Amino acid sequence: MAGAEKRRLSRPGTDGPHAVSRSPFLLGDFHVHSTFSDGKSAPEDVVLAAIARGMRYIGFSDHSHTPHDESYCMRKERAAEYRGVIARLREKYSDRITVLCGVEQDYYSDMPSDGYDYVIGSVHYIRAGGEFCEIDGRPERLVAAAEKYFGGSIAALSEVYYETVSDVAAVTGADIVGHFDLLTKHNGGGKLFSESDPVYISAWTAAADRLLAGGRLFEINTGAISRGYRNSPYPSAEQRRYIFSQGGRFILSGDSHRPENLCFGFEDLVSEPGLITPEEFARGLKGAE
Repeated sequence: MAGAEKRRLSRPGTDGPHAVSRSPFLLGDFHVHSTFSDGKSAPEDVVLAAIARGMRYIGFSDHSHTPHDESYCMRKERAAEYRGVIARLREKYSDRITVLCGVEQDYYSDMPSDGYDYVIGSVHYIRAGGEFCEIDGRPERLVAAAEKYFGGSIAALSEVYYETVSDVAAVTGADIVGHFDLLTKHNGGGKLFSESDPVYISAWTAAADRLLAGGRLFEINTGAISRGYRNSPYPSAEQRRYIFSQGGRFILSGDSHRPENLCFGFEDLVSEPGLITPEEFARGLKGAE
């Protein structure tokens, strides 16, 4: 369970050689946000921070537009500008780092996901009673949605959440499944619901199986740790063990919104089974050629 995995991950250093010398898994981060969505820094500042850390790959994945909630995402009219800015940075710094342009495509986005080097497919909302219910907002909103539509049971709500997640690759064209168990963001110590509930386990297992059948890569996402919401990454340790046992592969993701959180906590996760390196991921992408 998420609440049982209590280790605090290390904050990465800012000295490049120190940061990357120990493992090839520290050479890149492909889940990165900028001021084009809800990140706090301009793309060039993020690239320069990555270079300072000695990284060899940086992939931007700003949030795609969602018409029901524009508070965190890229504006539709800025998508072309985003791709253009990242393309110029890629050319400008090509002798120092490989810069890729991805997108974090929400299940309910109304923008196409083609035209990017890669796609992270994510679910931030479910639909219930004709309403968009936010999954990773304030915990009281999740509790209220469960009470309104699921008889007060977040485990029952999780069935709709994971059913949506199971379809995220097909809908978004995802290369990477984003924060698989985002539903547990505020569930440290099981304070909202039990992750041992058979209903919950059945829901996530079915979603994982469907995504695995499609050969999707899962991220191990440390973003909620760097922002102080959790003490362990997504997916949970139990889910990671299951996904790996079924032949799944993982990539480390910082889900950073600030440059100082690039590759956050990766040092503590490099021994996770089933990991691929940033180089392996980038090598398979047209945009990295």
